[in-house]
Amino acid sequence: MKYITRENYMNRLIDLQGTPDIKIITGIRRSGKSELMKSFIEYIKKEDTSANIIYIDFTDLAFDEIKEYHNLHEFVENHYCEDKVNYLFIDEVQLCPQFELAINSLYSKRKYDIYITGSNAFLLSNDLSTLFTGRYIELHVFPFSFKEYCQYYDDDNDHDRLFDNYTIYGGLSGSYVYKSDKDKKAYIRGVFETIVNRDLVQKYNLPDTQTLSHLSEFLMDNISNITSPSKITTILNDNEIVTNHVTIGRYIKYLCDAFLFYDIKRYDIRGKRYLETSEKYYLCDTGIRYSLLGMRNLDYGRSYENIVCIELLRRGYDVYIGKLYQKEIDFVAMQGDEKIYIQVSDDISNEDTFKREYDPLLKIKDAFPKRIIARTRHPKFTYEGIEIIDIIDWLLERQ
Repeated sequence: MKYITRENYMNRLIDLQGTPDIKIITGIRRSGKSELMKSFIEYIKKEDTSANIIYIDFTDLAFDEIKEYHNLHEFVENHYCEDKVNYLFIDEVQLCPQFELAINSLYSKRKYDIYITGSNAFLLSNDLSTLFTGRYIELHVFPFSFKEYCQYYDDDNDHDRLFDNYTIYGGLSGSYVYKSDKDKKAYIRGVFETIVNRDLVQKYNLPDTQTLSHLSEFLMDNISNITSPSKITTILNDNEIVTNHVTIGRYIKYLCDAFLFYDIKRYDIRGKRYLETSEKYYLCDTGIRYSLLGMRNLDYGRSYENIVCIELLRRGYDVYIGKLYQKEIDFVAMQGDEKIYIQVSDDISNEDTFKREYDPLLKIKDAFPKRIIARTRHPKFTYEGIEIIDIIDWLLERQ
Protein backbone atom coordinates (compact mmCIF):
# COMPACT_ATOMS: atom_id res chain seq x y z
CA MET A 1 0.00 0.00 0.00
CA LYS A 2 1.20 3.50 -0.82
CA TYR A 3 1.74 5.97 2.03
CA ILE A 4 1.77 9.76 2.05
CA THR A 5 2.91 12.24 4.68
CA ARG A 6 -0.09 13.85 6.35
CA GLU A 7 1.63 17.17 6.88
CA ASN A 8 -0.99 19.02 8.93
CA TYR A 9 -1.22 16.24 11.52
CA MET A 10 2.53 15.67 11.56
CA ASN A 11 3.20 19.37 12.09
CA ARG A 12 0.69 19.39 14.96
CA LEU A 13 2.46 16.45 16.63
CA ILE A 14 5.83 18.16 16.13
CA ASP A 15 4.44 21.31 17.78
CA LEU A 16 3.27 19.22 20.75
CA GLN A 17 6.47 17.20 21.03
CA GLY A 18 8.00 17.47 24.49
CA THR A 19 4.98 19.07 26.13
CA PRO A 20 3.86 17.43 29.39
CA ASP A 21 0.37 16.66 28.08
CA ILE A 22 -0.93 13.20 27.18
CA LYS A 23 -1.37 13.35 23.41
CA ILE A 24 -4.49 11.41 22.38
CA ILE A 25 -5.04 10.68 18.67
CA THR A 26 -8.73 10.12 17.95
CA GLY A 27 -10.80 9.57 14.82
CA ILE A 28 -13.01 7.12 12.99
CA ARG A 29 -11.72 3.59 12.37
CA ARG A 30 -9.28 3.35 9.46
CA SER A 31 -8.75 7.11 9.31
CA GLY A 32 -4.98 6.63 9.63
CA LYS A 33 -4.31 7.09 13.35
CA SER A 34 -1.87 4.18 13.65
CA GLU A 35 0.06 5.11 10.51
CA LEU A 36 0.31 8.71 11.72
CA MET A 37 1.79 7.48 15.00
CA LYS A 38 4.33 5.30 13.15
CA SER A 39 5.30 8.21 10.89
CA PHE A 40 5.89 10.40 13.92
CA ILE A 41 8.05 7.70 15.52
CA GLU A 42 10.20 7.61 12.37
CA TYR A 43 10.49 11.41 12.51
CA ILE A 44 11.72 11.24 16.13
CA LYS A 45 14.26 8.54 15.27
CA LYS A 46 15.76 10.76 12.57
CA GLU A 47 15.78 13.90 14.73
CA ASP A 48 17.08 12.30 17.93
CA THR A 49 18.99 9.06 17.40
CA SER A 50 19.46 8.65 21.17
CA ALA A 51 15.73 8.82 22.00
CA ASN A 52 14.27 5.91 23.94
CA ILE A 53 11.06 4.94 22.17
CA ILE A 54 8.69 2.56 23.95
CA TYR A 55 6.13 1.36 21.41
CA ILE A 56 3.22 -0.94 22.24
CA ASP A 57 0.71 -2.17 19.67
CA PHE A 58 -2.06 -4.08 21.41
CA THR A 59 -3.21 -5.64 18.13
CA ASP A 60 0.14 -7.47 18.06
CA LEU A 61 0.16 -10.77 19.99
CA ALA A 62 3.70 -9.95 21.12
CA PHE A 63 2.12 -7.60 23.67
CA ASP A 64 -0.66 -9.95 24.75
CA GLU A 65 0.82 -10.56 28.19
CA ILE A 66 0.68 -6.89 29.16
CA LYS A 67 -3.05 -6.44 28.41
CA GLU A 68 -3.54 -5.90 32.14
CA TYR A 69 -2.91 -2.45 33.52
CA HIS A 70 -0.44 -3.50 36.26
CA ASN A 71 1.58 -5.44 33.68
CA LEU A 72 1.41 -2.53 31.24
CA HIS A 73 2.71 -0.16 33.91
CA GLU A 74 5.53 -2.54 34.85
CA PHE A 75 6.53 -3.10 31.21
CA VAL A 76 6.88 0.62 30.55
CA GLU A 77 8.82 1.25 33.76
CA ASN A 78 11.20 -1.61 32.95
CA HIS A 79 11.94 -0.02 29.57
CA TYR A 80 12.65 3.48 30.95
CA CYS A 81 16.15 4.87 30.29
CA GLU A 82 17.44 7.36 32.84
CA ASP A 83 19.76 9.34 30.59
CA LYS A 84 17.52 9.64 27.51
CA VAL A 85 14.33 11.35 26.35
CA ASN A 86 11.63 8.70 26.87
CA TYR A 87 8.69 8.51 24.46
CA LEU A 88 5.74 6.22 25.14
CA PHE A 89 3.49 5.23 22.21
CA ILE A 90 0.49 2.93 22.75
CA ASP A 91 -1.70 1.90 19.82
CA GLU A 92 -5.26 0.58 20.38
CA VAL A 93 -4.94 1.28 24.09
CA GLN A 94 -8.56 0.23 24.80
CA LEU A 95 -7.57 -3.43 24.41
CA CYS A 96 -6.01 -3.19 27.88
CA PRO A 97 -8.87 -3.04 30.44
CA GLN A 98 -8.55 -0.08 32.84
CA PHE A 99 -5.66 1.27 30.77
CA GLU A 100 -6.32 4.74 32.19
CA LEU A 101 -5.01 3.68 35.58
CA ALA A 102 -1.63 2.81 34.08
CA ILE A 103 -1.54 5.90 31.85
CA ASN A 104 -2.40 8.27 34.71
CA SER A 105 0.25 6.71 36.92
CA LEU A 106 2.91 6.99 34.22
CA TYR A 107 1.85 10.56 33.47
CA SER A 108 2.22 11.55 37.12
CA LYS A 109 5.90 10.52 37.09
CA ARG A 110 6.69 13.23 34.51
CA LYS A 111 9.25 10.93 32.88
CA TYR A 112 7.51 10.14 29.58
CA ASP A 113 6.28 11.98 26.51
CA ILE A 114 3.02 10.04 26.06
CA TYR A 115 1.03 9.40 22.84
CA ILE A 116 -1.92 7.02 22.56
CA THR A 117 -4.52 5.97 20.01
CA GLY A 118 -7.66 3.94 20.48
CA SER A 119 -10.76 2.69 18.75
CA ASN A 120 -13.12 5.60 18.16
CA ALA A 121 -15.96 3.95 20.07
CA PHE A 122 -13.86 3.30 23.16
CA LEU A 123 -11.85 6.52 23.37
CA LEU A 124 -14.56 9.10 22.89
CA SER A 125 -13.98 12.84 23.19
CA ASN A 126 -16.55 13.19 25.95
CA ASP A 127 -14.93 10.33 27.92
CA LEU A 128 -11.42 11.78 27.97
CA SER A 129 -11.85 14.15 30.92
CA THR A 130 -13.22 11.25 32.96
CA LEU A 131 -10.53 8.78 31.94
CA PHE A 132 -7.51 11.02 32.36
CA THR A 133 -6.87 12.96 35.55
CA GLY A 134 -3.82 14.60 34.01
CA ARG A 135 -3.78 17.21 31.27
CA TYR A 136 -4.37 15.87 27.76
CA ILE A 137 -4.61 17.25 24.23
CA GLU A 138 -6.78 15.59 21.61
CA LEU A 139 -5.62 15.42 18.00
CA HIS A 140 -8.61 14.49 15.86
CA VAL A 141 -7.80 12.70 12.59
CA PHE A 142 -10.23 12.78 9.68
CA PRO A 143 -10.24 10.52 6.59
CA PHE A 144 -8.15 11.77 3.67
CA SER A 145 -8.96 15.25 2.41
CA PHE A 146 -9.24 15.80 -1.34
CA LYS A 147 -5.78 17.39 -1.23
CA GLU A 148 -4.38 14.21 0.34
CA TYR A 149 -6.34 12.12 -2.17
CA CYS A 150 -4.55 13.97 -4.99
CA GLN A 151 -1.20 13.38 -3.26
CA TYR A 152 -1.96 9.67 -3.15
CA TYR A 153 -2.90 9.62 -6.87
CA ASP A 154 -0.08 11.97 -7.86
CA ASP A 155 0.37 10.20 -11.19
CA ASP A 156 -3.01 11.57 -12.35
CA ASN A 157 -3.23 15.31 -13.03
CA ASP A 158 -6.91 15.30 -14.05
CA HIS A 159 -8.36 16.96 -10.94
CA ASP A 160 -11.88 16.90 -12.35
CA ARG A 161 -11.80 13.12 -12.64
CA LEU A 162 -10.11 12.78 -9.25
CA PHE A 163 -12.76 14.94 -7.62
CA ASP A 164 -15.58 12.91 -9.15
CA ASN A 165 -13.95 9.74 -7.79
CA TYR A 166 -13.33 11.32 -4.38
CA THR A 167 -16.99 12.33 -4.11
CA ILE A 168 -17.99 8.71 -4.64
CA TYR A 169 -15.23 6.76 -2.86
CA GLY A 170 -14.22 9.27 -0.20
CA GLY A 171 -11.17 9.41 2.03
CA LEU A 172 -10.90 5.99 3.71
CA SER A 173 -7.55 5.23 2.12
CA GLY A 174 -7.63 1.51 2.89
CA SER A 175 -10.11 1.16 0.03
CA TYR A 176 -7.66 2.61 -2.50
CA VAL A 177 -5.71 -0.64 -2.85
CA TYR A 178 -8.74 -2.35 -4.38
CA LYS A 179 -9.25 -2.04 -8.13
CA SER A 180 -12.93 -2.89 -8.52
CA ASP A 181 -15.87 -0.80 -7.40
CA LYS A 182 -17.32 -3.87 -5.67
CA ASP A 183 -14.21 -4.42 -3.52
CA LYS A 184 -13.87 -0.74 -2.62
CA LYS A 185 -17.48 -0.65 -1.46
CA ALA A 186 -17.07 -3.90 0.48
CA TYR A 187 -14.07 -2.51 2.37
CA ILE A 188 -15.83 0.73 3.30
CA ARG A 189 -19.02 -1.08 4.23
CA GLY A 190 -16.94 -3.35 6.47
CA VAL A 191 -15.53 -0.36 8.34
CA PHE A 192 -19.02 1.04 8.87
CA GLU A 193 -20.49 -2.26 10.01
CA THR A 194 -17.63 -2.82 12.46
CA ILE A 195 -18.31 0.53 14.10
CA VAL A 196 -22.09 0.18 14.23
CA ASN A 197 -22.61 -3.55 14.76
CA ARG A 198 -19.60 -4.26 16.94
CA ASP A 199 -18.03 -1.20 18.58
CA LEU A 200 -21.20 0.68 19.51
CA VAL A 201 -23.19 -2.44 20.37
CA GLN A 202 -20.36 -3.64 22.62
CA LYS A 203 -19.75 -0.30 24.33
CA TYR A 204 -23.39 0.50 25.03
CA ASN A 205 -24.80 -3.05 25.30
CA LEU A 206 -27.40 -2.27 22.65
CA PRO A 207 -30.17 -4.86 22.39
CA ASP A 208 -31.26 -3.87 18.88
CA THR A 209 -28.94 -3.08 15.98
CA GLN A 210 -31.77 -2.83 13.43
CA THR A 211 -32.91 0.59 14.68
CA LEU A 212 -29.33 1.87 14.75
CA SER A 213 -28.71 0.68 11.18
CA HIS A 214 -31.95 2.20 9.86
CA LEU A 215 -31.17 5.46 11.65
CA SER A 216 -27.68 5.56 10.11
CA GLU A 217 -29.09 5.04 6.63
CA PHE A 218 -31.73 7.70 7.20
CA LEU A 219 -29.11 10.26 8.25
CA MET A 220 -26.96 9.38 5.22
CA ASP A 221 -29.96 9.78 2.94
CA ASN A 222 -30.78 13.17 4.48
CA ILE A 223 -27.41 14.86 4.60
CA SER A 224 -27.86 18.66 4.90
CA ASN A 225 -31.55 18.42 5.82
CA ILE A 226 -32.59 19.99 9.11
CA THR A 227 -34.02 17.28 11.31
CA SER A 228 -34.75 16.26 14.90
CA PRO A 229 -35.19 12.99 16.85
CA SER A 230 -38.97 13.48 16.89
CA LYS A 231 -39.14 13.91 13.12
CA ILE A 232 -36.92 10.88 12.51
CA THR A 233 -38.98 8.77 14.93
CA THR A 234 -42.18 9.58 13.06
CA ILE A 235 -40.65 8.59 9.71
CA LEU A 236 -39.16 5.35 11.06
CA ASN A 237 -42.42 4.39 12.76
CA ASP A 238 -44.27 5.01 9.50
CA ASN A 239 -41.85 2.50 7.93
CA GLU A 240 -42.63 -0.06 10.64
CA ILE A 241 -39.39 0.54 12.59
CA VAL A 242 -40.82 0.80 16.10
CA THR A 243 -38.86 3.25 18.24
CA ASN A 244 -39.23 6.53 20.16
CA HIS A 245 -37.58 9.94 20.16
CA VAL A 246 -35.59 9.25 23.34
CA THR A 247 -33.96 6.18 21.81
CA ILE A 248 -33.33 7.98 18.52
CA GLY A 249 -31.76 10.96 20.32
CA ARG A 250 -29.50 8.62 22.27
CA TYR A 251 -28.50 6.63 19.17
CA ILE A 252 -27.70 9.82 17.25
CA LYS A 253 -25.38 10.82 20.08
CA TYR A 254 -23.65 7.44 19.89
CA LEU A 255 -23.12 7.83 16.13
CA CYS A 256 -21.69 11.33 16.60
CA ASP A 257 -19.50 10.26 19.52
CA ALA A 258 -18.05 7.55 17.28
CA PHE A 259 -17.27 10.26 14.65
CA LEU A 260 -19.51 8.68 12.01
CA PHE A 261 -21.62 11.85 11.92
CA TYR A 262 -21.05 15.44 13.00
CA ASP A 263 -23.95 17.46 14.35
CA ILE A 264 -23.94 21.06 13.14
CA LYS A 265 -26.06 23.44 15.15
CA ARG A 266 -27.85 26.57 13.95
CA TYR A 267 -26.71 30.17 14.45
CA ASP A 268 -28.96 33.23 14.33
CA ILE A 269 -26.88 35.71 12.30
CA ARG A 270 -29.01 38.73 13.16
CA GLY A 271 -29.34 37.94 16.87
CA LYS A 272 -25.77 36.57 17.10
CA ARG A 273 -26.89 33.62 19.19
CA TYR A 274 -26.87 29.85 18.92
CA LEU A 275 -30.16 28.04 18.40
CA GLU A 276 -30.89 24.78 20.19
CA THR A 277 -33.80 23.58 18.05
CA SER A 278 -33.11 21.24 15.11
CA GLU A 279 -29.74 20.70 13.53
CA LYS A 280 -28.08 19.04 10.56
CA TYR A 281 -25.97 15.91 10.50
CA TYR A 282 -23.06 15.45 8.14
CA LEU A 283 -21.35 12.15 7.38
CA CYS A 284 -17.65 11.81 8.18
CA ASP A 285 -16.95 10.61 4.65
CA THR A 286 -19.09 10.54 1.50
CA GLY A 287 -17.64 7.16 0.50
CA ILE A 288 -19.64 5.50 3.28
CA ARG A 289 -22.90 6.81 1.85
CA TYR A 290 -22.17 5.49 -1.61
CA SER A 291 -21.00 2.12 -0.30
CA LEU A 292 -24.20 1.58 1.68
CA LEU A 293 -26.84 3.36 -0.40
CA GLY A 294 -25.32 3.34 -3.87
CA MET A 295 -26.60 6.03 -6.22
CA ARG A 296 -30.04 6.09 -4.56
CA ASN A 297 -31.19 9.69 -4.16
CA LEU A 298 -27.62 10.86 -4.77
CA ASP A 299 -27.64 14.66 -4.85
CA TYR A 300 -24.24 16.04 -5.84
CA GLY A 301 -25.02 19.45 -4.36
CA ARG A 302 -25.63 17.89 -0.93
CA SER A 303 -22.56 15.67 -1.31
CA TYR A 304 -20.45 18.75 -2.03
CA GLU A 305 -22.00 20.45 0.99
CA ASN A 306 -20.97 17.46 3.12
CA ILE A 307 -17.42 17.58 1.74
CA VAL A 308 -17.12 21.32 2.48
CA CYS A 309 -18.46 20.86 6.01
CA ILE A 310 -15.93 18.15 6.87
CA GLU A 311 -13.12 20.17 5.26
CA LEU A 312 -14.00 23.20 7.40
CA LEU A 313 -13.88 21.01 10.51
CA ARG A 314 -10.59 19.53 9.30
CA ARG A 315 -9.18 23.06 9.00
CA GLY A 316 -10.12 23.80 12.59
CA TYR A 317 -13.23 25.94 12.17
CA ASP A 318 -16.26 25.88 14.42
CA VAL A 319 -19.09 25.33 11.95
CA TYR A 320 -22.76 26.36 12.21
CA ILE A 321 -25.83 26.58 9.99
CA GLY A 322 -26.70 30.25 9.51
CA LYS A 323 -30.24 31.55 9.96
CA LEU A 324 -31.18 35.05 8.80
CA TYR A 325 -34.91 35.81 9.06
CA GLN A 326 -36.45 33.03 6.94
CA LYS A 327 -33.30 32.50 4.89
CA GLU A 328 -30.60 29.91 5.52
CA ILE A 329 -26.85 30.17 5.00
CA ASP A 330 -25.21 26.79 4.49
CA PHE A 331 -22.31 27.48 6.84
CA VAL A 332 -21.04 30.08 9.24
CA ALA A 333 -17.40 29.14 9.87
CA MET A 334 -15.64 30.70 12.87
CA GLN A 335 -12.06 30.53 14.07
CA GLY A 336 -10.89 33.08 16.63
CA ASP A 337 -11.82 36.51 15.27
CA GLU A 338 -12.38 35.11 11.77
CA LYS A 339 -15.87 34.51 10.45
CA ILE A 340 -16.87 33.39 6.94
CA TYR A 341 -20.35 32.94 5.44
CA ILE A 342 -20.47 30.11 2.90
CA GLN A 343 -22.99 28.81 0.39
CA VAL A 344 -22.30 25.52 -1.42
CA SER A 345 -23.77 24.47 -4.76
CA ASP A 346 -23.26 21.94 -7.51
CA ASP A 347 -23.93 24.19 -10.49
CA ILE A 348 -24.60 27.94 -10.49
CA SER A 349 -24.57 28.44 -14.26
CA ASN A 350 -28.37 28.87 -14.17
CA GLU A 351 -29.28 32.45 -13.20
CA ASP A 352 -32.11 31.37 -10.89
CA THR A 353 -29.85 28.95 -9.04
CA PHE A 354 -27.11 31.57 -8.78
CA LYS A 355 -29.57 34.11 -7.37
CA ARG A 356 -30.84 31.57 -4.84
CA GLU A 357 -27.28 31.19 -3.56
CA TYR A 358 -26.16 34.82 -3.48
CA ASP A 359 -29.41 36.43 -2.33
CA PRO A 360 -29.15 35.35 1.34
CA LEU A 361 -25.50 36.42 1.46
CA LEU A 362 -26.33 39.92 0.19
CA LYS A 363 -28.80 40.33 3.06
CA ILE A 364 -26.02 39.94 5.65
CA LYS A 365 -24.96 43.45 6.57
CA ASP A 366 -21.66 42.89 8.39
CA ALA A 367 -18.24 43.04 6.70
CA PHE A 368 -17.12 39.43 7.16
CA PRO A 369 -16.19 37.54 3.97
CA LYS A 370 -18.98 35.86 1.99
CA ARG A 371 -18.33 32.98 -0.40
CA ILE A 372 -20.09 30.68 -2.81
CA ILE A 373 -18.23 27.41 -3.30
CA ALA A 374 -19.46 25.57 -6.40
CA ARG A 375 -18.37 23.44 -9.32
CA THR A 376 -17.72 26.46 -11.56
CA ARG A 377 -14.66 25.16 -13.46
CA HIS A 378 -13.53 28.80 -13.65
CA PRO A 379 -10.99 30.94 -11.79
CA LYS A 380 -12.22 32.79 -8.71
CA PHE A 381 -14.30 35.91 -9.32
CA THR A 382 -16.50 38.23 -7.28
CA TYR A 383 -20.14 39.27 -7.52
CA GLU A 384 -21.34 42.19 -5.40
CA GLY A 385 -18.46 41.55 -3.00
CA ILE A 386 -19.15 37.80 -2.79
CA GLU A 387 -16.25 35.50 -3.73
CA ILE A 388 -17.22 32.74 -6.17
CA ILE A 389 -14.75 29.86 -5.87
CA ASP A 390 -14.52 26.55 -7.68
CA ILE A 391 -14.80 23.74 -5.13
CA ILE A 392 -11.70 21.95 -6.44
CA ASP A 393 -9.61 25.13 -6.13
CA TRP A 394 -10.95 25.69 -2.61
CA LEU A 395 -10.22 22.13 -1.48
CA LEU A 396 -6.71 22.31 -2.95
CA GLU A 397 -6.27 25.81 -1.43
CA ARG A 398 -5.44 27.26 -4.84
CA GLN A 399 -7.70 30.29 -4.64
